[in-house]
Amino acid sequence: MTKNRPLVIAGCLSFLASLLHVLCIWGGPDWYLLLGAGQEMADMAAAGDLYPTLVTAFIAVVLALWGVFAFSGAGIIIQLPFLKTALILITSIYLLRGVAGLLAPFVTTSAAIQQNSITFWLVSSLICCVYGTCYLLGTIRLWGEENNP
Repeated sequence: MTKNRPLVIAGCLSFLASLLHVLCIWGGPDWYLLLGAGQEMADMAAAGDLYPTLVTAFIAVVLALWGVFAFSGAGIIIQLPFLKTALILITSIYLLRGVAGLLAPFVTTSAAIQQNSITFWLVSSLICCVYGTCYLLGTIRLWGEENNP
């Protein structure tokens, strides 16, 4: 079986996102700001509050797990249980986050949304759309391979 290139790319992208979240914890308040977490998260990190670290670490672990599922679907590692279901959920989350983030700053006045710039929302949402598209293409290819032995 040939490697599923879209899922290889998707896995690498998820691992990259996970690494950036770890670097954010390591780099402190300036990195939180640089990567778009917002002033409030940066201020909490500067004050020594554990909340930014815990949230960011949780996100890093989830993104790394998503990378593992992508690599499993790509045939790089063993096939994990619930692989198709997980890939569909991961794809959906990335694409929903991407589309919602493209719309949110224009349709809400929520402080949680407005604390970040339009540029942050557009860039991060486009990134999520790219990630989601890689997962979608890879999942479709995986499904096709399994239905056409």
